[in-house]
Amino acid sequence: MVKQQHDNAKWFGYVRVSTRKQSTDQQFDALLAAGVPLANVYGDVRSGANWDREGLDALRKVLRRGDTLVVVALDRLGRSLSAMVKLLDWIVAEGIELRSLREGIDLSTPTGRMLAGIFASLAEYERELIIERADAAREAARARGLQVGRPKSTTGSQLDKARALLGAGWSRSQVAKELGISRATLYREIPAESA
Repeated sequence: MVKQQHDNAKWFGYVRVSTRKQSTDQQFDALLAAGVPLANVYGDVRSGANWDREGLDALRKVLRRGDTLVVVALDRLGRSLSAMVKLLDWIVAEGIELRSLREGIDLSTPTGRMLAGIFASLAEYERELIIERADAAREAARARGLQVGRPKSTTGSQLDKARALLGAGWSRSQVAKELGISRATLYREIPAESA
């Protein structure tokens, strides 16, 4: 059970659902039963994958050192482990206590801080796996002769025309404007020494 708040600190709650078809009623009930004042509950109807959330942003502006943030479950803070760890890092750095009712996590205790460290390690592992999978997918695409990365913004005929215009004395700015490309693209595709 969550302990009562101390003198100057306040308790705040955060609720989140991903779509308007879902209800936050159960989360509100759990937070109110834990002792969080209704006026101090913030929420969002938005995917946890999005870091920018109006309710979360407003909550972060009012939380102060010593305050306690109560959530029904850690996944309400973020959908991915890396997003949760990003928020946990901010919470710890700001001196805010976090309690998750479902998991029984309390960052004000040594066990809670240990769990936060484990989450951070798992998030780093998750990021490395994502990078490895992306690298493997790019290599597989290259091996099949497929385009990897952004497609070129210029065609062969545009480059031929650019060379002709540059040869005719046009400035790079004029050529870029004529072809509807940026000067940076023009310099990348036709370096100054080859023009």
